[in-house]
Amino acid sequence: MMRIITGRARGCKLQAPAGEITRPTAERTKEAVFSMLQGRIEGRLVLDLFAGSGQMGLEAVSRGAARALLVDRDKAALAAMRANATHTKLAADVEIHAADAQGFLKGYQGAPFGLVFLDPPYDKGLLPLCLSLLTARNLLAEHAVLVCEARNEAAPFGGDEALAARFTVLRRARYGIAHITLLTPTTEEI
Repeated sequence: MMRIITGRARGCKLQAPAGEITRPTAERTKEAVFSMLQGRIEGRLVLDLFAGSGQMGLEAVSRGAARALLVDRDKAALAAMRANATHTKLAADVEIHAADAQGFLKGYQGAPFGLVFLDPPYDKGLLPLCLSLLTARNLLAEHAVLVCEARNEAAPFGGDEALAARFTVLRRARYGIAHITLLTPTTEEI
């Protein structure tokens, strides 16, 4: 059972999208991620890319994030997100976008994100692509935090050393098959 852990919508149960396409973040993993993010949520603009049920973005809003953009292209995921946003009474602070990740990042014109959740389908090489687009398009706020979930520790950068140099790894952890990597953009001192 998925639920909102704490904050304004504490205890609200969440729907998972129907079908086999979406792989919701396990409850234990979600609790660990938000424990790592303490003090890094309040007032931030959140992007939950590959949002599935929207549980990560909704949890962030429940804990004080200013707003969350939930992005997925799967119809069942979009339906679950809408239902979850309404049920948690967080819909006023959430935007739901029906789009694929790459298209959304290429077309986004809004404010930079302070917190980003990236949990793409495993083994498709989407993490490096999304990280590249986020930096190339200046979509990350100063001191942004990115939470990457993958099957293996090397996945966020896919072996791309130039891409890896654009980020500082804040923390790595493993929960079952999920490898969580917290990143922040590297700032160059002049």
